[in-house]
Amino acid sequence: MKIVVIGGNGLIGKKLVNNLRERGHEAVAASPSSGVNAVTGEGLAEVLVGAKVVVDVTNSPSFEDAAVLEFFEKSSRNLLAAEAIAGVGHHVALSVVGADRIPDSGYMRAKAAQENLIKSGGVPYTILRATQFFEFMGAIAQSATDEQTVRLPSAFIQPVMSDDVAAALVDITLGEPVNGIIELAGPDRLHFDELIRRFLSANHDPRQVVTDTQARYFGTELDDRTLIPGDKSLIGSTRFEDWLNRSIA
Repeated sequence: MKIVVIGGNGLIGKKLVNNLRERGHEAVAASPSSGVNAVTGEGLAEVLVGAKVVVDVTNSPSFEDAAVLEFFEKSSRNLLAAEAIAGVGHHVALSVVGADRIPDSGYMRAKAAQENLIKSGGVPYTILRATQFFEFMGAIAQSATDEQTVRLPSAFIQPVMSDDVAAALVDITLGEPVNGIIELAGPDRLHFDELIRRFLSANHDPRQVVTDTQARYFGTELDDRTLIPGDKSLIGSTRFEDWLNRSIA
């Protein structure tokens, strides 16, 4: 089966393409570097010829409010229109747990807008909302750093390993469209400040984590439910401590 992965050269895209190819499918990694640009529409008609499934794992190069909204709206509209013409039977998209609960965040508003376009786009679909990836802990710490202090809330977070996200996407891609949302999280529910404290300590990073209930994440304040999936979510197999030990090693 031909499956086109938009954003196929990114963190998740590479893993997904490799996993699908190992299962014997024709997985095509599509990105601007391969002549396919979902924002401009360049190359979409050609790459979608014969495709049964399209998986969108792209991310905006800019997190500025207007730019990220334009990215997800333009790319989604172009993809869905091209898929309808090509007869694609399943549109799969990667989104974020909490996208519908963080309206103060420009990025999350853009992801919610993307989800709404997919729901009304006319192509059978499945949206996978994942929690934050283990691999982004360093970037999160950096974004919250002021000199040698890292200010973070104590709200719960349930991060997941990118390998587990790619594995879940394989199953969703090869399954039937659910015309709805599936959520995925890691097995460990941790306080945000403690999570980053453990990450920095394991990396012998001297920065100090300070618990600040007013600290913002993606531009918004968090409570204990904001970034936590629902009761029927999928749970990844990799524990945070195991990933941390391997990554340090």
